[in-house]
Amino acid sequence: MGLYDKHILPKVVDWACRQKPTRKQREKIIPLAHGNVLEIGIGSGLNLPFYDKTNVKHLTAIDPSIEIWNQNKFDVKSLPFEFNFIKAIAENIPVDNNSFDYVVITYTLCSIPDVSKAFNEIRRVIKPNGKLLFCEHGKAPDKSVQKWQNYINPIWKKLGGGCTLNKDIPSIIKNNGFKIINMETMYIPGWKPASFNFWGSSEIK
Repeated sequence: MGLYDKHILPKVVDWACRQKPTRKQREKIIPLAHGNVLEIGIGSGLNLPFYDKTNVKHLTAIDPSIEIWNQNKFDVKSLPFEFNFIKAIAENIPVDNNSFDYVVITYTLCSIPDVSKAFNEIRRVIKPNGKLLFCEHGKAPDKSVQKWQNYINPIWKKLGGGCTLNKDIPSIIKNNGFKIINMETMYIPGWKPASFNFWGSSEIK
């Protein structure tokens, strides 16, 4: 891991993910989680304030970057539910089969190298009647914005820790064993190539 990835990128990612538009998106989706929950790509823990303490029993959170997790500003010991953090990648989740009622993934699919392998793991660890909650940015519906996404993406990916601007989020979900129950989309305030959002819930087909 180079100097940029270890010391600069974690602060950049944390700053970007703390912005008000993405915070408002988190407020829409996180309170829907119930029971035993897995959050994939917790980053610096920005979703933690939005979990409903009356509904969540236990939250397991994974992230491959200890450097980004260490940017968190929460006292996890004071959370009103059981919590544990595991350094791990989405493609290899070190938990038992059928462990979770809900899996949560926000602004993370963009940077997962092998989404098919990650979804294999999600299907393995989620209960048969479990739900996947998602909120992601990705491929815009406007051709002019898509053009910029495609043009900028190679450089953006290198600077953004693997973040990809133009992933087709609904197709990724539907092509990897899930059906979308409900989904909303919109441009949130910000730079258009990185601001088209998809959020909703899905379940195993």
